[in-house]
Amino acid sequence: MELKVYRGDGTATDRTVALDASVFGIEPNDHAIWLDVKALQANARQGTHKAKERGENAHSTRKLYRQKGTGGARAGSAKSPTRKGGGTIFGPRPRDYRQFVNKKTKQLARRSALSYKAQEDGAIRLVDSFTSETPSTKTFASLLKGMDVLGRRVLILTDGYAPTVVRSVRNLDRVAIRPAAEASTLDIMQAHVVVLAEGALGALSQTLGTQKA
Repeated sequence: MELKVYRGDGTATDRTVALDASVFGIEPNDHAIWLDVKALQANARQGTHKAKERGENAHSTRKLYRQKGTGGARAGSAKSPTRKGGGTIFGPRPRDYRQFVNKKTKQLARRSALSYKAQEDGAIRLVDSFTSETPSTKTFASLLKGMDVLGRRVLILTDGYAPTVVRSVRNLDRVAIRPAAEASTLDIMQAHVVVLAEGALGALSQTLGTQKA
C-alpha cells in the first residue's frame, strides 16, 4: 500500500511512500487487540477504592434499644449494615488491577490496529516532517486543516521525542501525540486519523516489523 506524502503546511506533494506490509498489511487479530486494550485499561485503574465495613465504622457499639417489647426487630448496634449509616457489606477494598500481556501479543495487537487503519480510506496520513523550530499551535492547526482532519480525533506519531511538536499541539482539541515506538493499541484504535511523520515509519518497522504474527 502506498500513501501520499503531505508537506508540513498541509499541502500534498507528488510523492508516495510504500507502507511496510508486515506492519500495515497483516490480517488483523481481534483477540490480540482485545487482550491488549483490556490490559491497558485495567492497568490505568488506581485500585484505591475503599468502603468501611462494620468493624471499621465509627458508630458506638451501644445497644440501640431494649431487646423486647418495642414491636420492632431487635437491633444490637448502629454499625449494622442493615441500618442507615452502618457499615458496607462486602464493600470494595484496595486492590491491584494489573494484567500482563506478553510482548509478542502486544506487538501483534499494534500491528493489527495499524492494519485496520490502513484499510480505512484516509485514516492514515503521512507528513514529510514536522519542521517547526519554535512551538506554534497555529502551524499545526493549519497542517491538520489542510489535510481536512481538524476537529477529528487525531493521533500524531513522531520519530522519537519531539518537545517542540508536543508544545505545539497540546492546546489543540482532540489531538494526541506519541513517539511512534511508544504508541499503544488503545491510542491507535481511539484515533479517527493517524498522522505519521515520514521518519516514524522506520521506527514502526524497527519496533514491530521484525516480529511475526
